[in-house]
Amino acid sequence: MPIAVGVRKTVAFKKQSALGTPATGGAATGQYLRRVESGLDLGKQTFRSKEILPSQQRRDFRHGVRSVSGELKGELSVGGYQSFFESLLRQNVQTAATTGALTNVTAAVTVAPAGTFTRAAGSFLTDGFKIGDVINWTGWATTGTPNNNHYMLITALTATVMTVMPLDGVSVGAKAAGDSVTCVLVGKKTWTPAAAGSQTRDYYTIEHFFSDISQSELFTDCVIAGAKLDITPNDMAGVAWNVMGLNMTTNTSAYFTSPTAASTGSILAGVNGLIMLQGQTVGLVTGLSIDIEGSFTAPDGVVGKNVAPDIFPGGLDVTGEAKVYFLDGTYRDLFLNETEASMAVVLTGNNTAAPPFTAFVMSRIKFGGAEKDDGEKGLMLTLPFTALENINGGAALADLQTTISVQDSLFT
Repeated sequence: MPIAVGVRKTVAFKKQSALGTPATGGAATGQYLRRVESGLDLGKQTFRSKEILPSQQRRDFRHGVRSVSGELKGELSVGGYQSFFESLLRQNVQTAATTGALTNVTAAVTVAPAGTFTRAAGSFLTDGFKIGDVINWTGWATTGTPNNNHYMLITALTATVMTVMPLDGVSVGAKAAGDSVTCVLVGKKTWTPAAAGSQTRDYYTIEHFFSDISQSELFTDCVIAGAKLDITPNDMAGVAWNVMGLNMTTNTSAYFTSPTAASTGSILAGVNGLIMLQGQTVGLVTGLSIDIEGSFTAPDGVVGKNVAPDIFPGGLDVTGEAKVYFLDGTYRDLFLNETEASMAVVLTGNNTAAPPFTAFVMSRIKFGGAEKDDGEKGLMLTLPFTALENINGGAALADLQTTISVQDSLFT
């Protein structure tokens, strides 16, 4: 008899319409998931008899409430995990901001390659742009043509002035106003909304199918409870999704018979991209982790059922850690003075002018330490941080009223 092997195992998923309603199976449903490892499995609480018997032995041992838990580990890819990010942050992607056609914008170089776009009237803020957005301009002529289809990160923003840093390091092209130009947010983004009752609650059906031994394990009422991002210079960026679910059923044939192909976006690595702290480029980061935790809990169960009734969300907690070479007192003093800071991280799939990317923005963070190492090498600071809801953000302001946002060039 064959033994199951990992390369013949597939993982497919689909969002459910509601709690207790497995996603519709059958042909052309579900989607294959890119993975490094899927550790989902069924567990059960157990208990044994407490009777004191003349034989001085135990007479019974039972199984209790069932539950699903485990990690889906992958390599962070452009567009690869849109649904999971939406569920974790509790909001579907939103309509991309745009200026519409403008003829009153002047482009200028500040400290190359950074530059500004200044409009004589109207407002970038009311258009919906935010600090940390990756944007794209089109319509520039003559000396302004380097700005066309050239992705840039917004590092500062007012109603009339947009300060940017090109992702590829090629300078902004200076140009007087007069061209009919348009600025748009690249792709789409999601974030945790602040308005009470506006947060979504999603459940998934996830299947492990072992084709070589004709075994299906179908996990139902699963929630995306957390994500851990690990970004280092000489490796692919890793992501581990924490999944909690209520039950598992088995079969000898696949539930999702013809899933959609897995996404094909570029895998991201720490050597490609841009990190901004307090609006300034940070070029000495040797490692970065971001942990997004949904604080989900499941009850112990109810009488008469071996499956819990639901999985309950808690508050969203975002923490992380940056490792940076000890160059001066700037980052250490952010910790010493309990100074609030902002962080934007853009990971790109290549170094072209318009690269595929995924970006993370935390506009209000506090550092919880600044430990320095030692040795015959360049010394590093370890900077643990906590991201917080930006209570100074909101509509028509430079920041979102949220803890973290995710933008991706392939989000739809």
